[in-house]
Amino acid sequence: MLGSWLRALVGIVVFFVVLAVGLSVTGTLDLSTDPATGLIAAQNTIIAILGAAVLLGFVAYAATEYAQTKRLDSISSQFDTRTIVLIPIAIAINIILGQTVSAALKVPIYLDSIGTILVGVLAGPIAGAVTGGLANLIWTYVLPAPFHSDYAGPFFIVAIEIGLLAGIFGRLGFFRSRPNARSDQLAIGAVVVVAIMAVIAVYGFIPFYANGAITFFAPPVEGAKPPDPIFVILGWAVALLMIAAVVGLIALLFVRRDLGAAYIFVAGLACGIVSAIISAPISAIVFGGVTGGGSDLLVAAFQQAGDSLSSSVLKQGLLQDPIDKTLTFFIVFAILGALSRRFVARFPQGEQAVGLAEA
Repeated sequence: MLGSWLRALVGIVVFFVVLAVGLSVTGTLDLSTDPATGLIAAQNTIIAILGAAVLLGFVAYAATEYAQTKRLDSISSQFDTRTIVLIPIAIAINIILGQTVSAALKVPIYLDSIGTILVGVLAGPIAGAVTGGLANLIWTYVLPAPFHSDYAGPFFIVAIEIGLLAGIFGRLGFFRSRPNARSDQLAIGAVVVVAIMAVIAVYGFIPFYANGAITFFAPPVEGAKPPDPIFVILGWAVALLMIAAVVGLIALLFVRRDLGAAYIFVAGLACGIVSAIISAPISAIVFGGVTGGGSDLLVAAFQQAGDSLSSSVLKQGLLQDPIDKTLTFFIVFAILGALSRRFVARFPQGEQAVGLAEA
């Protein structure tokens, strides 16, 4: 255990050292914006620096493990045949759902990390990180319209973080079903869930929906093209998915007395907070807070209330990311519950993540 923490620490230190050196070597970044997209000219430079930092941090992690054990088991064990087959499927799920929410729905969620979290839980943190990072880079630099997005690439580092945390939460057993919990345990779990849902509803939805700042299918900005019909159709499917997820979560907690729902809420909230902190400076610097999705409306609302751009972006992230990650974690939790036990157990981290060995 100490060895794995040392490897992680070495990788993190190298990442930040390379990031600092890269930013220092490149000098002053060109922050002039493209009037069509709002992206700064230096966005590709920033992505390249972050990519180099991630790659060299990973190399340092692997080198430290090899120096300790003369093997690379912690990496190779996560990439069996099933994981390699699952990764492109997961990437497609991320992009299709994420582009649907961005193009057609204007709500404070993303739903672009279901595949990342699924791979992280089933295979491990590194496999989840690879899935998340590749999904965002492919989304921006490979796919043509209508599934192309100029805004996904710079957030690939956030996608990597989501995959890492999903894998860690999977190893810690946060995705295990815990039905028929004792009354005292269930009461504590219910308080946690209700409190988080109340904060999200009061702070995250009611103020914006009540004054019309957000509508579910927001009309396009004047002069902009409406979303493609495929995204309108998929948008209604996503709406039903979200409603089913909320109803299912409540049913699990209060009908099946499954304490696992409370664990998922805590994991999603934690992942959302970390994601918001990492994504806020990227959104403010690279996009000026405008990414073409429902988050733009929140940033504008906070700025109209007197907040600065950086403060508005951070507030938007601390509101939007916990909502999104809590919902996304629960959807993955439901998917895992629907999969056969034998299928889940065949993945590198399957039994450990969902507790099949104990069932």
